[in-house]
Amino acid sequence: MLKSSVERVAEATPHAIAKRMHGLSDRALAWLFVAPSIVLLLAVNIFPLIWTIRLSFTNFRVNRPNAEVEFVGLKNYLNILSDRDIWLTMQATAHFLIWTIVLQVLIGFSLAYLINKKFRGNDLWTTIIVLPMMLSPAVVGNFWTFLYQPQIGLFNYAVGFLTGADPSSFSMIGDVSLAPWAIVIVDTWMWTPFVMLICLAGLRSIPPSIYEAAECDRASKWRQFWTITIPLVLPFLMLAVLFRGIENFKMFDLVVQLTGGGPGSITELTSINLKREAFEKWRTGYASAYAVILFVTVFGLASIYVKALNKVKQR
Repeated sequence: MLKSSVERVAEATPHAIAKRMHGLSDRALAWLFVAPSIVLLLAVNIFPLIWTIRLSFTNFRVNRPNAEVEFVGLKNYLNILSDRDIWLTMQATAHFLIWTIVLQVLIGFSLAYLINKKFRGNDLWTTIIVLPMMLSPAVVGNFWTFLYQPQIGLFNYAVGFLTGADPSSFSMIGDVSLAPWAIVIVDTWMWTPFVMLICLAGLRSIPPSIYEAAECDRASKWRQFWTITIPLVLPFLMLAVLFRGIENFKMFDLVVQLTGGGPGSITELTSINLKREAFEKWRTGYASAYAVILFVTVFGLASIYVKALNKVKQR
């Protein structure tokens, strides 16, 4: 009879190790199996965070490894919080964050509401709508860079057709007033399907019996929408806002491909500014403090938001 894989492993285990493990409790064995994952987590996530916090209190520069490292206390943090350019990047990030979330939630929920209504070609349209989120941000950035070209870009021709404006009279990624909206449009185009899928899951989790009971009570469709659909889908909407908020706060690759932070620094988000401080100006200690401030900001806001989300789910 063929031996089972468990028996073969047991026979291959050295006698000394087998003897030690024989007396271990189930709890000890569980920790033994979990330990490698914990060590990996500490090495990949926790140690770099602690090291970054340590560097944030120094004047360390990675391009000067032999220079004397001085402890500067809270100087880096104070310089960041009093830097006008940093606050301008925060303002650009806030503009990008707020408008992308608002547009993605409104359009995503509307699409989910329409897709949830069964019609011919439902599955085909769902597949077509989710295609943008399957693409790489680098591909999307290059793709939309061509669409935004004043001379040959289809976007300019579409705007010119609808408004009567000369397509070559404006540049979406070259104009100071239009560039912030250019990156908002692209991110909305790419990630609205993600919000749509979350909302669609929420809509399809609502039992049909609730709507049937509302119809028996002669509730109108508008009344059903505001008293049944919105309250039951709200946790899913809030979850989508949480995911997209965290992702857009650290947005980097898509904006770099589109505008590189320009024109000037009008679309320079905090992630782009942090990269320049760390890897172009080589102010490692300063950049570490910058990263810690961003981490605390995102973690704090996300914690407060998750508490609000849990309260909504428990209603």
